[in-house]
Amino acid sequence: MNILTLLLVGLVAGALASFAVGGVGVGLLGDIAIGIVGSFLGTWLFAVLKLPVPFGGLGGTILVAFIGSTVLLVILRVVRRRGT
Repeated sequence: MNILTLLLVGLVAGALASFAVGGVGVGLLGDIAIGIVGSFLGTWLFAVLKLPVPFGGLGGTILVAFIGSTVLLVILRVVRRRGT
């Protein structure tokens, strides 16, 4: 995966995850960062749970990154609430 594709997947997955958990995003760079970290988390979760990706290609990559990003944002919100 080249850097442009990685950034695109990160942006789309991060933005979708931000909207899914009730936010409005954390800015362009924040959404990209959340999406990239979320893609690693999603890939790890799918491997640990032995779940197949429902479809291949860029769409499957975005789906896995979206799921990982959503999990990451939920964890961050829980940690943030406990800290305040």
